[in-house]
Amino acid sequence: MNKDIQTYHRAQSAANKAICQKLYKEIMAQLPKAEHKIWHGGPIWFIDGNPIVEYDVRKKGVQLLFWSGMSFKEKGLSPVGNVVKFKAAGAVFTDADEIVQKDVRRWLRTSKKIQWDYKNIIKRRGVLVRLK
Repeated sequence: MNKDIQTYHRAQSAANKAICQKLYKEIMAQLPKAEHKIWHGGPIWFIDGNPIVEYDVRKKGVQLLFWSGMSFKEKGLSPVGNVVKFKAAGAVFTDADEIVQKDVRRWLRTSKKIQWDYKNIIKRRGVLVRLK
């Protein structure tokens, strides 16, 4: 685990830290080669410079967010943010025991297959294009 993500985890409450560590382990198992770092305040993973998945501690719990998640057609994910402009969807956890490993693994596998090109959204003047 890189130093910045370790620092992020240490700054959380015990319950949120347990959730973050469990999510980190699952993400690393499914996306071992993906670049990962703290970006926009939380840990985020990129494939070829394109943001794929992140988690972040919020008031309501730890939010696991898939940048292209609205296109997954998966149970358990809800739209996040500006649903007209972006394709993000996620799940919120308040306890590590709420994390269903098989669901997270399935979402992560899908995240490798279904991606919108957030990397070039500025160059395309806010227009998202689906990759692959």
